[in-house]
Amino acid sequence: MKIAITGGAGFIGSNLAHTLAECPQVSEVRIVDDLSTGSKDNLAPLAVHFLEGSVLDAALLDRAFHGIDAIVHLAALPSVPRSVNDPVASHHANATGTLSVLEAARRAGGVQVIAASSSSVYGANPRLPKHEGLLPAPMSPYAASKLAGEAYLSAYHHSYGLPVLPFRFFNVYGPRQPAGHAYAAVVPAWISAATTGRPLVVHGDGGQTRDFTYVATVCRILARAALRTVADPEPVNLAYGTRTSLLDLIAELELATGTTLHPQHTAARPGDVRHSQADNTRLRALFPEVEPTALREGLEQTVRWFRGRA
Repeated sequence: MKIAITGGAGFIGSNLAHTLAECPQVSEVRIVDDLSTGSKDNLAPLAVHFLEGSVLDAALLDRAFHGIDAIVHLAALPSVPRSVNDPVASHHANATGTLSVLEAARRAGGVQVIAASSSSVYGANPRLPKHEGLLPAPMSPYAASKLAGEAYLSAYHHSYGLPVLPFRFFNVYGPRQPAGHAYAAVVPAWISAATTGRPLVVHGDGGQTRDFTYVATVCRILARAALRTVADPEPVNLAYGTRTSLLDLIAELELATGTTLHPQHTAARPGDVRHSQADNTRLRALFPEVEPTALREGLEQTVRWFRGRA
């Protein structure tokens, strides 16, 4: 089986490439990445077919998807704050990028597209846990761009019979997640601070909650979806219903690092959701064999990876 990963040199994409390399059913992995947020170093020492460029490049996608059996579309411009600062860039990368991938999949003969959406689409909807039938209420341009991508996936299924599967990711963390930039996610940013003796910047009071999901769990699901050609136009939450406050996360990181941490509170950020927790009923029905990695174990593995790079 031949599988293409857009954004395959990034955090989740490169972890997925490593997961697929261990699958005997997979004969080739093709990577499409413009290296705007990813790195070829994430793919070492894998034997992958790497094509550098944007998912907005139709000719590049035609080369990448020729003869492919499944596409995992992870290319995106992540970060809620980044989208607040530059909403047009987020729209082009996330919404138009998804449309471009779907068109290329259709040109390639109707290849399955598994795509990453985001829990941020639930936005201001206060109900917990978040189930896929809730009315989306985006609070940021990033969330709106991801919701647009979901709509295109559904439209291509209904209009062209394209097999699709949109996953709503919830705060994925783990090895290869970058820390050294202004829009870094909370787990790598805090582990980096903890291992270098810097204070942990907490936006708001720290009472906001998240459903943290270890990247290896995410990649096991993505690999199974591709290998089994699981298709459904309706979105699927990819998280397991945990609810951890940022203050609780600090306590867990203290145990994982063996260090006393010093949070530094700043103003809350516009567009940030207060609480997030997944209803995992649909995920469990589709992938009952996958058990998630516990938060403490995932954090310990992530800390070991960061320390191994120091």
